[in-house]
Amino acid sequence: MASILTSLQNTVVAAFVLAALVLLFSVASLGVGIDHAFGAFVFRWLHVVSGVMWIGLLWYFNFVQMPSMPKIPDEQKPAVGKVIAPEALFWFRWAAMATIITGIILAWMNGYLVDAFTLGASNGFAVSKNILIGLGMWLGTIMWFNVWFVIWPNQQKALNIDNKFPDLAAPDKAAAARTAMLFSRTNTMLSVPMLFCMVGAQNLL
Repeated sequence: MASILTSLQNTVVAAFVLAALVLLFSVASLGVGIDHAFGAFVFRWLHVVSGVMWIGLLWYFNFVQMPSMPKIPDEQKPAVGKVIAPEALFWFRWAAMATIITGIILAWMNGYLVDAFTLGASNGFAVSKNILIGLGMWLGTIMWFNVWFVIWPNQQKALNIDNKFPDLAAPDKAAAARTAMLFSRTNTMLSVPMLFCMVGAQNLL
């Protein structure tokens, strides 16, 4: 067991093996069929897993890292800016990408992609559930856009990730850091109604 838990890679592999075992049990004992509904379930699961990683890191940045930075001695801050933050940003942005891709595939498989993205207009506003989940999808899309086209480019400048901006002036770095912070806070604000819409569409309507 120690050989599994002392390695992140082994731990993740073990987690997926356990999920596969649960799947096999479900198919063999509970009569779960391998059909379209099962495929939609798989993408919903992947969507949730990706979303947990994305929103978890978003909240880590906003509830832990950013509030803690002023408390860290200056000589220790490079460990965060040069090691921890770039690694967290890698998983952050790709989790956002995985979340939106699996969400779009899931909506397409379940037949509400167009209706949701048009907030029900394409179906005469006949399905309240699709309107609510559409709001969630639009909020998620805005958040994804902020990650890839605002937060990430500005964090690259602020932290000089991969040494792409070695000569950027201090005021420009500060401005980039502030922009990244403001849009990260925007995403934190949007994450709460986004999650409400996603869960509400499944449970309220």
